[in-house]
Amino acid sequence: MSSAQVARLEEGAEDETSEIEGVAGKRLKAFIERIERLEEEKAALGEDIKEVYGEAKAVGFDTKTMRKLVRLRKMDIEKRREEDELLELYKAAIGLE
Repeated sequence: MSSAQVARLEEGAEDETSEIEGVAGKRLKAFIERIERLEEEKAALGEDIKEVYGEAKAVGFDTKTMRKLVRLRKMDIEKRREEDELLELYKAAIGLE
């Protein structure tokens, strides 16, 4: 970016409606702010989920197994069957059965 473009960007910081090389500052800023808000919500939800796992662990549940169950429940039935069959095949191949 040239120094003239940087100067225009700095000037545009005061005027959010500036457009530099086809980039509309106000619209771009709106997208960035939405993403930042969603990232904050995602972090808060992550903390909530962590707390639920903590509660489950406190009453004796194995959280590692719970995480696997959550992952499996998200999967399509056919995908889950395919993964189970492949796991069984691999286990048999190395004598784990």
